[in-house]
Amino acid sequence: MSTVRLLDKVITENLIVEKRGQIGWITFNDPGRHNAVSYDMWVGIPIALAAFAADEDIRAVVLTGAGEKAFVSGANISQFEKLRTAADAVAEYERVGEAAQAAIYDFVKPTIARIQGYCIGGGLNISLCCDVRIASPDSSFAIPAGKLGLGYRLTAIRNLINTVGGPTAINIMLSAARFTAAEALDMKLIQYMAAPGELDATLDAYLAKVAANAPLTLQTAKASIREFQRIAPHIDVEKINAMVLGCFASDDYQEGKRAFAEKRAPVFRGK
Repeated sequence: MSTVRLLDKVITENLIVEKRGQIGWITFNDPGRHNAVSYDMWVGIPIALAAFAADEDIRAVVLTGAGEKAFVSGANISQFEKLRTAADAVAEYERVGEAAQAAIYDFVKPTIARIQGYCIGGGLNISLCCDVRIASPDSSFAIPAGKLGLGYRLTAIRNLINTVGGPTAINIMLSAARFTAAEALDMKLIQYMAAPGELDATLDAYLAKVAANAPLTLQTAKASIREFQRIAPHIDVEKINAMVLGCFASDDYQEGKRAFAEKRAPVFRGK
């Protein structure tokens, strides 16, 4: 099977885009930061997916993380002071992040998250934007927004509820707890947990099934399911978006960033 590197020097080097036979691959490539997603990585995701959408040979796309320690450990916190503090910067970051995750969620062809290691925060939402999640048994999952004081956007909450249901989604958000792969499988955060050392074999077997099926049938089924998963028109989107931005404008968010940098427990005051 041939491997062709795409978009080299067009998008950030922290996002590796490859065509491996009939499968597109997007690899989050910053293992030193556990593949935390940077602003430039968010920008590159829709560009990569557009290239795969235009290629009729591509049957499915795999998203994964470089190395063995992380799928995606969340957003790159080193950029928070510059890109997620001032109101205008927060709004721009949210716009770019939302566009990237929507590009995954609405992508016409099947998408599979290959998860090994940390799948945390925004990384978990990236996986939830994919159609299928296959994880190694040593993976771990969490949404620690409550420990940082940041807002978690409405579409991300929708993805979580659509995957695990309301009661489990509330537990995940309120507790900010970390879950094992076995727990994630039980709560339906993932569909498959590979046996030890069998992640790639499990992934390959699933991809073979997808590639053997009629592409138009799969695309139609996926589009139909996404229609049913739309945010209902009666939901007050503006209200929720204002609340999310309010989190970023709060003293608690500043405290969360300081506590993370100082490696201590935050002291939140609800202000």
